[in-house]
Amino acid sequence: MSATLAINDYLPPANSFTRTLRKSLGHRGFSIGIVMLALIVLAALLAPLLTPHDPYTQDVLQRMKPPVWMAKGSWEHVLGTDKLGRDYLARLLYGARISLLIGLAAAVVSGVIGTALGLLAGYYGGKLDAVISYIITTRLALPVVMVALASASLVGGSLQVVIILLGCLLWDRFAVVVRAAVQQIRNTEYIASAQALGCSTLRILISEILPNLLGALIVIATLEMAHAILLESALSFLGVGVQPPIPSWGLMIAEGKPYMFFSPWVIAIPGIALMLLVLAINLVGDGIRDLTLPDGRN
Repeated sequence: MSATLAINDYLPPANSFTRTLRKSLGHRGFSIGIVMLALIVLAALLAPLLTPHDPYTQDVLQRMKPPVWMAKGSWEHVLGTDKLGRDYLARLLYGARISLLIGLAAAVVSGVIGTALGLLAGYYGGKLDAVISYIITTRLALPVVMVALASASLVGGSLQVVIILLGCLLWDRFAVVVRAAVQQIRNTEYIASAQALGCSTLRILISEILPNLLGALIVIATLEMAHAILLESALSFLGVGVQPPIPSWGLMIAEGKPYMFFSPWVIAIPGIALMLLVLAINLVGDGIRDLTLPDGRN
């Protein structure tokens, strides 16, 4: 009996992957979100195969063609054309690339900044924690939209500027969560054991503490990714974000604003696409949060 128990202690949990997969599929919100997000990502990656048109090619003779389901619509331009005769489906698909790129890159930049500050503040405490807490409080006191709008107006809008700007403005949630978690973890027995074995502080932070924060970091990253996509669309709509002719969904909405009463689809199509992308990311984030909780807290 004791030999059997000793052997079983070294065996991996049976069917752990199957159990995790079944649990994931059983979460309705996560399943819907991951399917929606996968379809949007695939559509963005396979854009050249889904439409023969170039998103930058202009044809004034074909301007403001309605979508195929409306009168005078045609299958040549399934979602119609914009004011410069550019195919709307092509701009929508290639615009998904821009939104996903900005959301992912901004989440990575903000995650690196916020996680680093949170680790240092939570682990060392003392004066360093006070200084970093003051920086976090100062950042929380600043309205993100107004700061982003003012900064983009001064520097000038571009794809690179938007990514850097949003990455430097959305790190506070990472820092707050990581700081609080590290303050709880730093006094645990396995951290004390690592210190007793002579592990360096950098190794303790990266090898012992950071892996225990990955679940929370992924959830925060999904939230900040959706937040960055919405902010980029707002900046592009106001003319200080991604600049034309780059196909940005926010820019598409801004360009269709003069035609909204006579051709409402020019605003509705990118607006619905933006809503579905943000909804999908939020559903995935909420699902990951629920699935990573202990079974007793689901």
